[in-house]
Amino acid sequence: ANASSHAGKWEKNRFMGVEITGKTLGVIGCGNIGSIVATRGVGLKMHVIAFDPFLSDSRAEELGVDKVELDELFARADFITLHTPLTDKTRNIIDAAAIAKMKKGVRIINCARGGLIVEADLVAALKSGKVAGAGVDVFEVEPAENNELFGMENVVATPHLGASTTEAQENVALQVAEQMADYLIKGAVSNAINMPSITAEEAPRLKPFVKLAEVLGAFVGQVTEDPIKEVEILFDGSTATMNTRALISAALAGLIRPQVSDVNMVSAPIMVKERGIIVAEVKRDKSGVFDGYIKLTVKTEHMTRSIAGTCFSDGKPRFIQIKGINLDAEVGQHMLYTTNADAPGIIGLLGTVCGENGVNIANFQLGRNRPGGDAIALLYLDAPFPEAVLEKVKAHKSIDSAKRLQFDVNAM
Repeated sequence: ANASSHAGKWEKNRFMGVEITGKTLGVIGCGNIGSIVATRGVGLKMHVIAFDPFLSDSRAEELGVDKVELDELFARADFITLHTPLTDKTRNIIDAAAIAKMKKGVRIINCARGGLIVEADLVAALKSGKVAGAGVDVFEVEPAENNELFGMENVVATPHLGASTTEAQENVALQVAEQMADYLIKGAVSNAINMPSITAEEAPRLKPFVKLAEVLGAFVGQVTEDPIKEVEILFDGSTATMNTRALISAALAGLIRPQVSDVNMVSAPIMVKERGIIVAEVKRDKSGVFDGYIKLTVKTEHMTRSIAGTCFSDGKPRFIQIKGINLDAEVGQHMLYTTNADAPGIIGLLGTVCGENGVNIANFQLGRNRPGGDAIALLYLDAPFPEAVLEKVKAHKSIDSAKRLQFDVNAM
């Protein structure tokens, strides 16, 4: 309409819009920006639904949104807006299959990251009328000088302008100046890129336990699919006397990294708080055979899961308890974690499935709480466990659950 008017035309009947009042806004990713957009949608009298694996019921209620699964969001939303980082799990989150689940005439907005939408699939849907319109600020390839979306009348395209305001640029400059002044005058450090403050004296002792806390968080984050409501971090023995703020930040970073790949020890506590997850810290004197250990427990609506670990003299993290089952297990780069009822044949089953499908097992750890009770297995692998083989393991009636795990052992 703007271009038409500048061209001296008066095509009022050509540009018929739709109202957003009363429409359903689907927000994918309800962290800092997503939650702000959700509140704006509520203010515009829209019905807002949100998908975010870490969004708690209480936080959703506070925002005034309905928490839904992704397929339900696709089916119900009149407008869909993306506010999630680009990770292996979110890449191509909107493709032809996702669009097929949407209403005819849906409108899609992406001001988050290029790569969240399969652009060729969006173009096809725009041409067919399945998608009525799109607003795109980010692209798979940037700078985007040639793109199939350009030139389409039902697309608004902008060159990654999300933060391009005078106020935003001034605020960034002021923050940098204030933080430098605080450091030079007071010695205070705020908004560190990588981690909370750690003194030179405590660093050698603390460093291995920071990695341990991150590994414990990463384990739980990779095996937990339901939204997390509560996190309890127990520091037993010598760990209770350490800089637990750094350890908590590391554990939370590991916990949510499977969903938010660019999280760090500074941003993790903020992201967890934004999602309404309750974090509790418990300290106690030495209670067992270990001088000190960390135990991480998370609660969802349907289950409670815990894992504990410690560091020996070599400084490497080790698992000492999973699901209440005691064991002594190293951390491997590529692992498979299974749970099952303690019964004969599980080792043979896992070995047979792996052998028949060309998966080499480098090492094996087992644990159980009692004969015939709950049992777990940790398989150490040379490469990521193939998805097709994982499905075969899951399909066996003797296996309760099976999850792939991956850890950055080079940083240990």
